[in-house]
Amino acid sequence: RRGVVLHCKMAAWLRRCSLLGSCGGVAGRTVTKRCLLSAAYLDSTKWDQRKKDPQSLAELAAQMDMTYEKKLPVSSLTVSRFVDNISTREEIDQAEYYLYKFRHSPNCWYLRDWTIHSWIRQCLKYNARDKALHTLRNKVQYGIFLDNFTANILMDSFIKEDDYSNALVVANELMLQETFDENCTQLLCLYVLHKYLHSKPELKWEDERNLGASLFLLGLKQNNTVGLSSRLLGLAFLGKIEVYKGIRAVYTKMPLIWTPGYLNRALNVMEDMKKSSDGTKLCKEAVDTMATILETAALETSESTVTEESEETKQEDELTEEDHNERSNLASYLNKFKDLYVELETLGKFEAKTLLTQTDKPDKDAGSKGRM
Repeated sequence: RRGVVLHCKMAAWLRRCSLLGSCGGVAGRTVTKRCLLSAAYLDSTKWDQRKKDPQSLAELAAQMDMTYEKKLPVSSLTVSRFVDNISTREEIDQAEYYLYKFRHSPNCWYLRDWTIHSWIRQCLKYNARDKALHTLRNKVQYGIFLDNFTANILMDSFIKEDDYSNALVVANELMLQETFDENCTQLLCLYVLHKYLHSKPELKWEDERNLGASLFLLGLKQNNTVGLSSRLLGLAFLGKIEVYKGIRAVYTKMPLIWTPGYLNRALNVMEDMKKSSDGTKLCKEAVDTMATILETAALETSESTVTEESEETKQEDELTEEDHNERSNLASYLNKFKDLYVELETLGKFEAKTLLTQTDKPDKDAGSKGRM
């Protein structure tokens, strides 16, 4: 029990130890160089110095195997001790196996948060981030659900190597878990998303849906220029999927509502911006992306004279009446968008700087107001 309490206190201390380095730094000190996460936030000294319970992995493995053979439950603390005592890359593979076994046992509900945190730290320590991502992607099979602090250090490890594709995997998994709880996680995920989009990758529709959902949900958390622009961009991506694939493709296995009209919700963001007086703006980059989506969708759906049977026509047959109604609204959406565009431009509500520039710049008010 003392070990359990120690792990809990240690995890809580690590979460409180620091905020984003870009959020103003320590009071009375000036941040001269931007860093996404401060050195104190990433420092593992306290974690490494925590009181441990040295164990032989061979004995623990034999004990768990015997327990499973007898069809008895293995204790979550046994799994925790196994993960804590990993000392080589090969033992990462063994731990993965026992995490899987435990997840499929009657005790699976009791996998501890600190065990998940320890697992990610061990994967980072022994250069096994592929295993961390594998268990994260297959969370139902392994029970790996990240808290914000653990997700931050994993994302940061990819950011340092300019590996934004894998950093995006972590951000998307947080979206699926609906755990964009902490401000520093929101800022870090927004940075990853816009850094990834800036590289202009080739996206499948599933990628656009995941990006759209992450941008939209993060945008709801940040009531500032970056947040509102991300919300607009996310809704535009989701609206594009709705037009081409139908509303079911948008919400299936996603934390999104099933009510049609995602493009209309994007227009509502622009409508609200027209009425706002708090100094926030919409990044022109996001608005221009929405313009491209609307114009392309309106053009392609109006040219639906089918010449021969194709995969696209088969997909159209699978669309519901609501989906066809949404397509018929595209012309009115486009006209409304053009009117709002002119009004917002006249009011000076467009931000010329790109979303990447906005997420990449430090802001004196970020720590106190949640602004970037």
